[in-house]
Amino acid sequence: MRLDFDIAYLSLEIGIDSRIPTYAGGLGVLAGDTMRAAADLGIPMVGVTLLYREGYFTQEPSGGNQRDIPQPWEPERVLRQMLPRVVVPIDGRPVMLRAWRHDAVGVGGHVVPVYFLDAELPENDPDARIITRRLYAGDHQHRIRQEVVLGIGGPRMLRAIGHDTRLFHMNEGHASFATLEALSARIARRTEHAGSAHDALGPASIAQVRDRFVFTTHTPLPAGHDRFDIDTVRRIVGDHPALHRPDLHGEGELNTTRLAMNLSAFTNAVSRRHAEVSRAMFPGYSIESVTNGVHAARWTGPHVAALLDEHVPNWRRHNADLRLAHRIPADALLAAHAKAKREMLATVASATGRSLDPDALTIVFARRMTDYKRPTLALADPARLRAIADRVGPIQLVFAGKAHAHDGAGQEIVRRIHAAAKTLEGSVPVVFVNGYDLTLAHSLVAGADVWLNVPRPPMEASGTSGMKAALNGVPSLSTLDGWWLEGCVEGVTGWSIGSASDDCRSESPESMDPRHAADLYDKLERAVAPLFHRDKQAWAGMMLNCIAVNGSYFTAERMVAEYAVRAYAR
Repeated sequence: MRLDFDIAYLSLEIGIDSRIPTYAGGLGVLAGDTMRAAADLGIPMVGVTLLYREGYFTQEPSGGNQRDIPQPWEPERVLRQMLPRVVVPIDGRPVMLRAWRHDAVGVGGHVVPVYFLDAELPENDPDARIITRRLYAGDHQHRIRQEVVLGIGGPRMLRAIGHDTRLFHMNEGHASFATLEALSARIARRTEHAGSAHDALGPASIAQVRDRFVFTTHTPLPAGHDRFDIDTVRRIVGDHPALHRPDLHGEGELNTTRLAMNLSAFTNAVSRRHAEVSRAMFPGYSIESVTNGVHAARWTGPHVAALLDEHVPNWRRHNADLRLAHRIPADALLAAHAKAKREMLATVASATGRSLDPDALTIVFARRMTDYKRPTLALADPARLRAIADRVGPIQLVFAGKAHAHDGAGQEIVRRIHAAAKTLEGSVPVVFVNGYDLTLAHSLVAGADVWLNVPRPPMEASGTSGMKAALNGVPSLSTLDGWWLEGCVEGVTGWSIGSASDDCRSESPESMDPRHAADLYDKLERAVAPLFHRDKQAWAGMMLNCIAVNGSYFTAERMVAEYAVRAYAR
């Protein structure tokens, strides 16, 4: 497929390189994988995000508490500064922006540039300079300013650099102000004929703007969609005619998701179940599903990748060839995984001072620490966990992830994991690894024996960490939510917890959580641990299934190709 124009991918965070700490978690890492896959496929895409000089934050151990430390870095060591400057009006004064460039280079040499917008310039006042300083910091007004930089500053910067951008892909509602920028351009062209800016904002203008936008929502929770007081938005952005159109954005507020959906020709959720949840949240909207995927070459560990290079030589260029993973000898895969596991345990030991057993069943939970993801579900019954380890074989658990600085419940979860580690000491080792980032994630998805994911359904929009684990032959033990509803073949690619009909909107946590914990322990005792400890050849067969069935499908290559056919080529 040939596209003779650039597609701009706008995302408030893009995790493209471990040296660039401008991402918080799954949303940003997915955006980085999207850039890499577009480069592999030769799609004329450009990425736009913000340059956060203090990063997100990293963790330091502090007696079981999460201590948030800024991550200052030097962009000039990693990125190339671009010459153009653009101005965006914020709070009634001009804010100047520059861009820094990083190139994602595809397997065939195609380049997708990623631009990081930066307000840290001497021309700006101190309040303006801090807008792009740190990811997800500050109040709602600060968030609006950051989203203005992305949505209005991004398109202006692309024009200044010289990109012929005719299609914009908004990754979450954070980028929705890009629709206002497009409307402004349309209004400017029509005002002299229509009589006024408000008159120019008619059905024809709306239709032409809609045709230039694609929108992806990642949020299954109503509270996760940005809602801003409309008067506050007008004060920060300016009195744009669209901000007087509640039919576009909501009554008395600006709902960024509604604005994006109303002004996009294609809207999608990130799994089939998430599309169902989203259509229920926003009745009347057409919301398709494009299930997320991960960049195969990026997330396959070096030892398994070497086997694939030998036995499935074209897998990097054609990810679907991973379905041929059964060409790999079982013993060779077990040996490769054993190397990855030893390296992971060395990383854990270096970070925590704890040496773990390379022969124990090692279960890893690594993602954002927040209540609905239930990180402590596997620790709900320490006595049962001890009993399973005593009867079947040694088990150990590794946890990693950050709680948002304003998520008190998430930070309490971190404390509870540390407390459980003390309770289980001497029987089931439990460790928490601080500083979860791309580098640590690479090690964990390659070295885990089992990947644990236990969100309350249907609150996981997609989830991608289990896809990364599958590329490395690591099966998942997961509740049936997000991508796992599409990827779980019981006893073949992993194991399910609960049923596909589970729904926390109709069942309380007090009822669902104990039921899921009991099911988790049952699966661990009767299926997972016995297979791991007593039948290594069968375990190797499951690892090969994970690569061949899920690794070959849940890729960013497949995801971006879907976007190209269904959303971009219109």
